[in-house]
Amino acid sequence: MYPALAVLQALKRIVKDLDPDQQLEVLWVGGSQGMEVEIVELAGVTFEGVDSAGVHGVGLRALPGNITQLSRGYQQSKHILSRYQPEVMLFTGGYVAVPMALAGRRYRSLLYVPDIEPGLALKTIARFADRIALTAVDSVKFFADPTKAIVTGYPTRPDLSEWKRETAIEVFGLSADLPTLLVFGGSKGARSINMALLPVLESLLKTMQIIHISGQLDWQVVQSKMDQIPQDLKPRYRAYPYLHDQMGAALAGADLALSRAGASTLGEFPAFGLPAILVPYPHAWRYQYVNASYLAEKGAAVVIVDQQLPDLLQPTVSELMKDRAKLKEMNQAMRALAKPEAAAHIAQILLDMAGGSQQERM
Repeated sequence: MYPALAVLQALKRIVKDLDPDQQLEVLWVGGSQGMEVEIVELAGVTFEGVDSAGVHGVGLRALPGNITQLSRGYQQSKHILSRYQPEVMLFTGGYVAVPMALAGRRYRSLLYVPDIEPGLALKTIARFADRIALTAVDSVKFFADPTKAIVTGYPTRPDLSEWKRETAIEVFGLSADLPTLLVFGGSKGARSINMALLPVLESLLKTMQIIHISGQLDWQVVQSKMDQIPQDLKPRYRAYPYLHDQMGAALAGADLALSRAGASTLGEFPAFGLPAILVPYPHAWRYQYVNASYLAEKGAAVVIVDQQLPDLLQPTVSELMKDRAKLKEMNQAMRALAKPEAAAHIAQILLDMAGGSQQERM
């Protein structure tokens, strides 16, 4: 969702620079439920939802219903396309995009692959896409036709880059003299990370300050723990169920991150040169393990498997925070992966494709 919003913002800037009177017409098609609807509409973009569901790795009991949803989403997508008739389509992944990709085979399209290794849905969409934009060159090998691929990097929101460490520390009311750990598990949080952090929280706070984005599911537990922190340590702990506008501040103010290894870590951490301890989500396909391994191989992160997190969280965090030379090396390795023009690059590809799509493909 956020990569697509970043591309859209870049697209609007480019179009405005080319012709201030030109109107950019955009329709966002996504899942009919969830957080996506609210965020997209807040961005001032027209939204239409379609039904869909995954089929890969789904149990036999759920499979018939999921196939029915996929079929219904395909029909919904056909109706949307017959009304809208786009010049070009951008797909950013997930099974929700599959019905639109199947229904929109006649239209020119660009697929953006956020993770290092694509899942089945992205591989399916890639069969119909004219171009494939990749976060990293390591992804090229996963596609049958490498001539379609172009490495653009991960598109990040422009507001993220506006944050500096000094300002970020002030926003959270933290000390400029203490190292800062950022803990989060994505928009929904990560229970195993939260539950591993809370028992060692007071011990960590003796030598550092922590920005903790817990997600909504564990927020009451986190709030209860906040009440138990000694008064002298409370100013060092800032906890939130979710951050949107201030997420850039959290990234800019941190010296080290502890998080899952979703696709955003491939773009947002490099943008800030933020070293990371990555804990891949164990109950899903392996893409987070591949992302984490990629960053670890580059020297930008270390990896802890979920089962070992309760035992390894405190010593790993403490040792890295003490080793400033190691953190600096990781900072430089992470920053070397940044591609700050990724959103503009993808936006320009879309404009070029739209310019050549006056006749629909047959």
